[in-house]
Amino acid sequence: MKYSGIGGQAVIEGIMMMKGEDYAVAVRRPDKEIEVKKDTYQSITKKAKILQLPFVRGVFRFADSMIIGMRSLTYSASFFEDDEDAEPGKFEQFLDRVFGEKLESAIMAAVLVISFILAIGIFMLLPLGIANLFKGVITSDHLMAVLEGVIRIAIFIIYIKLVSRMEDIRRTFMYHGAEHKCINCVEHGHPLTVKYVRESSKEHKRCGTSFILIVMVISILMFMVIRVDTIWMRILSRIILVPVIAGISYEVLQCAGRSNSKFMDLVSRPGMWMQGLTTKEPDDSMIEVAIAATEAVFDWREYLTENFPGWEKQLEES
Repeated sequence: MKYSGIGGQAVIEGIMMMKGEDYAVAVRRPDKEIEVKKDTYQSITKKAKILQLPFVRGVFRFADSMIIGMRSLTYSASFFEDDEDAEPGKFEQFLDRVFGEKLESAIMAAVLVISFILAIGIFMLLPLGIANLFKGVITSDHLMAVLEGVIRIAIFIIYIKLVSRMEDIRRTFMYHGAEHKCINCVEHGHPLTVKYVRESSKEHKRCGTSFILIVMVISILMFMVIRVDTIWMRILSRIILVPVIAGISYEVLQCAGRSNSKFMDLVSRPGMWMQGLTTKEPDDSMIEVAIAATEAVFDWREYLTENFPGWEKQLEES
């Protein structure tokens, strides 16, 4: 595997792929044609050198992915909106008067803030509260930290299992698999064709699912070391340390995603197992969408020529 620098995300009936500051969203429209939109995005980390420092940049790169993800989701959803000609309601008219042209940005900001608050509540504070119920039985702070972490992972697994029952989410997980397959295909030296993408793995080291699992493991280790007496201080510590945990987790994920060492493969393995919940095998039509998004931002032929000389023989053989 050789690092390519491309990454992506599944959206509604499509995929977003990004390389550097360029990103493209490819969507399978209701008429079955593929629509591709290319745009640019400058990372928050480019605004100040201090934001590019290791263990600092991870928090802002995560914010970048949330912003681009929301933009891509909004674009993909626009192809499947119902009653486009319907009159806007009073609340929509009120928002339009207040925010004007900035309405979409305001809604996006509100969604990001609410999502962050819910994530903190469900995946950080709720496990703490449940674990605290066992405080009378478990006296060891180390065991309490482990219990809290196990509960956090269990909540995540249950959440994924529940949402995956929805048809739209199941299809999104299939597009997620197609995204990984495209990246794995080129990073392992194969031409970006439906045949070779289909044969590639749907698990990838740099996946956001792996990031979430790394966050949970790092949080266990950190809370085993950091001890506070009261429940309120524990709650405060969980909130304050989120950026620190995210920063460390980002560096671990990046190191694992760029390395072929056996140790980093071992570190990556639990996250790739977890991806079995968030990725499904795509059909060929989904792979075609993934290829369209990839080709819009990434010259895979030039990349293969530079990193895998002789790759053209695979096309001849196929």
